[in-house]
Amino acid sequence: MATNQIFNGLQVNRSLLAGGVVLTGVGALLGAAGAAMVCAALFTAGRSWVRGLETPPTALAHRALHDARVASTAGWEAWRTQHGSPN
Repeated sequence: MATNQIFNGLQVNRSLLAGGVVLTGVGALLGAAGAAMVCAALFTAGRSWVRGLETPPTALAHRALHDARVASTAGWEAWRTQHGSPN
């Protein structure tokens, strides 16, 4: 067969190999396009969800950080009181 070539004893059908490469490339491009569309849809949905919140996420984060600091200070004070440490 003229389409077959021998590489170290391996016969390769070049047209079949080329077709597989083309289909793999097209599939990869379609997969990448689909992934980009999914990411865009999720990003848009996330932005609209955040805009609809009563309290912005930054305010929630500041509140959580404040609460964590208060709890940490209270725990430190309780430990210091329990163990009689001057620090």
